[in-house]
Amino acid sequence: MKRTVLMIMLFVLMQRITSAQISFPQSFIGNWKGTLTWTVPGKSPQSFTMRLNIQPADSGRYTWQIIYGDEDPSTSPRVDNRPYLLIPVDTAKGHWVVDERNSIVLDSYWIANRFTGVFAVGGSTIFDAYWIDAEGLHIEFVTYNSKPLNTTGGTSKEIPPVESYQIKSVQRGVLKKQ
Repeated sequence: MKRTVLMIMLFVLMQRITSAQISFPQSFIGNWKGTLTWTVPGKSPQSFTMRLNIQPADSGRYTWQIIYGDEDPSTSPRVDNRPYLLIPVDTAKGHWVVDERNSIVLDSYWIANRFTGVFAVGGSTIFDAYWIDAEGLHIEFVTYNSKPLNTTGGTSKEIPPVESYQIKSVQRGVLKKQ
């Protein structure tokens, strides 16, 4: 029993040390690869290869290259290569942008040891999050309808209107440094 408690305490301590040592973007630099699983309500989950290559560029900027699909034509002939840039805006406040190099620039923030952002396109809003722990680089995208599914409350000053949204899909994965 004492040994189990000691092992649990050691594990918790190691997790805290690992979290404390994570810095953005320095801890994220590298070439990462893993499997992302895309889950849509009512459908079977689909899995696919994802790579995220983050390297220093110039003037404090970094590459932020996302590659979906396997580069082996025998297993998946389609590869979606997105060579973005990660650009600092106000690093003291954790503010960065991901420049898609096509006039689309997405604001993101380093907060609570996660690199996160929210953007909307084509009637969908997407929340993305990237974080590192002992397992690797975690990726999560939650997509929901931009228009509320339901609005309730709003019956008094003490009970404001509250909007809820339909979740359309969740993509999750863990990438390993190559």
